[in-house]
Amino acid sequence: MRFPEFTDKWEAGKLEEYILLVSGQDLSSEQYTDKEDVYPYITGASSLNSEGIILNRWTHTPTQIVKRGDILLVCKGSGVGQLTVLSNVDKAHIARQIMGIRAKNTESQLFIYHYLSRLMTELKKRSTGIIPGIDRKSILSLHISIPSLQEQQKVAELLSLIEQRIITQNKIIEKYESLIQAICDTLIESGQPKVELSFNDFGEPYSGLSGKSAEDFGKGWPYITYMNVYQNQIIDITDVGLVKINETEQQSVVRYGDILFTLSSETPDEVGMGAVYLGDIYPLYLNSFCFGVHITDESKIYPPFLAYYISTKSFRKAVFPLAQGSTRFNLQKSDFMKKKFLFPTVEEQNKIYSVLKAYSDKLSIEKNIANLLCEQKSYLLRQLFI
Repeated sequence: MRFPEFTDKWEAGKLEEYILLVSGQDLSSEQYTDKEDVYPYITGASSLNSEGIILNRWTHTPTQIVKRGDILLVCKGSGVGQLTVLSNVDKAHIARQIMGIRAKNTESQLFIYHYLSRLMTELKKRSTGIIPGIDRKSILSLHISIPSLQEQQKVAELLSLIEQRIITQNKIIEKYESLIQAICDTLIESGQPKVELSFNDFGEPYSGLSGKSAEDFGKGWPYITYMNVYQNQIIDITDVGLVKINETEQQSVVRYGDILFTLSSETPDEVGMGAVYLGDIYPLYLNSFCFGVHITDESKIYPPFLAYYISTKSFRKAVFPLAQGSTRFNLQKSDFMKKKFLFPTVEEQNKIYSVLKAYSDKLSIEKNIANLLCEQKSYLLRQLFI
């Protein structure tokens, strides 16, 4: 796919012919400072977003720096392969797990950024080691095709427009999420009559899958993954895994209205995160790092309401101390089940859920728009480059 005014052949070569690499370096604690008149320090994947790069200041002038417009690539760790363009500071220092990429012809910078986005799957495949990593050789040896400068700019401008639209859409989503959370906290924690209940008062706990090995996954019956519970308030029934279940096995099955919680994680903040299952798939199982609660008394609790209740600040604050451990944290399930919480009456629960559900439905529409924009960008990345 090309713009009609361009017909010349693209020039093929290796990426090393068109770019310079800037390696990062780690800092010692004494090199940090609170002063604002020194170089910023970009530390990792969490630092790389389009708006608010998380910056730590440091005192010594680095031997190598990245500049405004340079491409930043996470080359090691969980965010390996993540790309962004440095846009909110003129110069910065980067940590060892970040690599700066600078086009030899600065006018080609945005084109190379989008070309690298297209090659991201291949880049990630080249990551090696226990901690995933991409080395300099893997980047420099990538093959690239380059058109005339005028065509580069035209392609980059189109893709940048779509990328900016995606960024705007993500801001809309973030605003809706913040609004829903604020309304949720306000409605649930306001002064209406409350009932003190434990989860034992209206439900029965059950465990996730047990006795499974890696060979059991990938085919068979659907099960809810850890990330599905962790990332959602209501379980996404389109995002389930598959697991082999023998006829003689005794495994707990998830039912409509069940509340599911994360049981174990590397950080205490991620323990006790929950989501409600409101689907109709049967049988449906639960991963082994989560547990569920069957709702046995709906005269005391309205199950869909729990999707919002468990995300309130007061609930998270109460659950946090129940996560115990050092290198890995586990929720003490028995303590959790008998702990008392303040719930609105069932009638109020229904009203609160109706309000929050309306905003959540709007949020779902905005997320679908974001997904479609990303699909459009992916399509153009495939079609616009040779």
